[in-house]
Formats: sequence, structure tokens, C-alpha cells
Amino acid sequence: MLSSRSTLRNLRAYSTQAKTLKIGLIPGDGIGREVIPAGRQVLEALPASHGLNFEFVELQAGFEHFKKTGTALPEETVEILKNETDAALFGAVSSPTTKVAGYSSPIVALRKKLGLYANVRPVKSVEGIGRPVDMVIVRENTEDLYVKEEKIFENADGTKTAEAIKRITENASTRIGKIALEIALQRQAQRDLGAASLHPSSILTITHKSNVLSVSDGLFRETIRNFYNANEAKYSSVKLQEQIVDSMVYRMFREPEIFDVVVAPNLYGDILSDGAAALVGSLGVVPSANVGENYVIGEPCHGSAPDIEGKGISNPIATIRSTALMLEFLGYAKPAAQIYAAVDANLKEDSIKTPDLGGKSSTQEVVQDIIRRF
Repeated sequence: MLSSRSTLRNLRAYSTQAKTLKIGLIPGDGIGREVIPAGRQVLEALPASHGLNFEFVELQAGFEHFKKTGTALPEETVEILKNETDAALFGAVSSPTTKVAGYSSPIVALRKKLGLYANVRPVKSVEGIGRPVDMVIVRENTEDLYVKEEKIFENADGTKTAEAIKRITENASTRIGKIALEIALQRQAQRDLGAASLHPSSILTITHKSNVLSVSDGLFRETIRNFYNANEAKYSSVKLQEQIVDSMVYRMFREPEIFDVVVAPNLYGDILSDGAAALVGSLGVVPSANVGENYVIGEPCHGSAPDIEGKGISNPIATIRSTALMLEFLGYAKPAAQIYAAVDANLKEDSIKTPDLGGKSSTQEVVQDIIRRF
């Protein structure tokens, strides 16, 4: 899907000579405790020919941990990730829909504490299954409405008003535009080497609502355009276009094959990437990576799914693909490609699938079927 050694040439230089990688495992809540072990199993099953060994450290975070301890993200978890691991996998987190005093999302906090400013979500159909889709949604991960600066006050007539800050900065917009352009360049390089693609050339689509939010979304749009124009020689092979977010949603479902790389502010990127999962069958098959200058966390796109927790039927594919994506951003493209190929081979068959994809298989049956294809 991506080849991180080129895409992240400006990020931390991970050593591709390392033989042992230490991976933090943060199951979180609900089915996160069922799918993160699947990621570990796949890593442990990789053929020895890749020259990789893995060590794992189990770490705590999540709403259930908050209810037990009063802390959603222990400082120990953050420190171990920063100082003792090469990367991590994060499962899922329960998000209460009403305010819970003292609680905030641990994955949002982790993104901020580790400087994981980009959420990268490839959405790709398997050849011969459903509509052709091959896009990467690059979501700014640190600001917009997700700065969580909200307040509520009472009006003179006794009614209440709630306000939330939407923050867009030039610095954050520049760096998310840059990594999106690097991903577009890398996808073009893969096409030039013969990789199958729906797109003859790279396209970066800036998504915004600057027709209404001319100051905030306007800054996001203008900053990325300015960066592109200032580096036109480097990115000349990438066509730059834009879509108003409501038009983007409409066109994404009507003609998803026209989109290659999409870059969006935090809120729009969140909505678009979850919606795009419907194009390829399920949130249970879509991976993501939270990427920064010094770290990467693989994270499946689904939630904690309390309705199926404990039933052994959660789809592990999003986690397995996120594990491969994590490896790519660490510089290990070959084992990642083997994982992707094994997952695609599983999806092409109807016999071993979890219920969200219309099958009757268990989580472990899917994991074992993927591993046997290595």
C-alpha cells in the first residue's frame, strides 16, 4: 500500500538492519482485547527469511482502565512507548456519548503526547470484489475541533449555549500537506515500477469547507496549496485538486475510483475515513497508522463493538492490515507486502470470513487462515 522508507524520508530514520523490534500492545476496550493478539500472532508467524524477531510489552489504556483506576492513559504507558519500544498497536477504545468527569480519549491523548500528527488510512478493495477503490485518506491528527476546548454557559433567558474551538494552524497544515504529498509521490513510484492502480498518475485532493469557514478551512486549503506551489519541481508529478467536504462525501460514494490521496482536517478526515470503509465491506477490514516524526502506532479503524465483545467473532483483518502498515512505516516493506497478500487471498475466498462480512468464522479461524498463506 505504502512504502515508508520513501514516504517518511523526513521522519525519524528507523534502522532497517535491526533484527529485533519491540512492539507495545495496547488492547484498550471491548474487542480490542481480541484483535490485538491477532496482530501479535501474525508478527510472530512471519517467515524467518525476513530476518525479523519481535518482543512485546503489554500496556494499559482505555475507558475500562479509567473506571478501575481513574486514569485512561497511565503515564507509565506513555513513558514505555517513548523510551522502550519501536512502535505500537492500539486496539479500540470505548467512548461514552455523555460527559464523564475526568475522562478523555486515550488515543487522542497518545497522538498528542507522541506527536502523531498524521492518521493514514488506506482504503483499497480486493481485486474482483465489489467496486474498485484505491485511495489513502490522510487526516490531520492534532487540532481542528479535536483540541477539545469546549464550554457551556447559561443565557439570560435560562437556556444554554455550548461553544467549541476549531483550531487550524499553518504549521500543522503544512506538515500534513507535506506527508500527503510524499505519500502521493510514493504511490506514483510504485506505479512506475508496475504496481496495479486505478490511477495513471498521482492526485492529491484537499478537502475543506472554506466556502463557509473561509478563515479556518481557508487557512488549511491555502497553506497546502502554498506548500505545493513552493515545491512544484519536486511534486510536479502530483496533480492538486480540491473538494468541498459535502461534495467530497457525495462523490466518494458515487465514484470512489477517481480519488487517490485525500488530505483533510481532523473532523472531516475522521468522517470520510469511516465512511469510506463502507466502500470495501466493513470497518473490520480498514487499517490505519498514526504517524509522527519519531513514532508510529498501528490502529484498526473500528470501535470497541461491545455488542460482539467476548463472542470470538470480531474481524481481525483491520488489525492485521494495521500491523502491516506499521511495518511499512518502520521501513519493512517486504514482510508488510506478504501480510497484505495473505489477507487479500483470504478475502477472495468465501469460506472463512467473520459475520460482518457475511461469514460464520471465528476470529481465530480467520487469523489461522491468513497465517497459513505466508
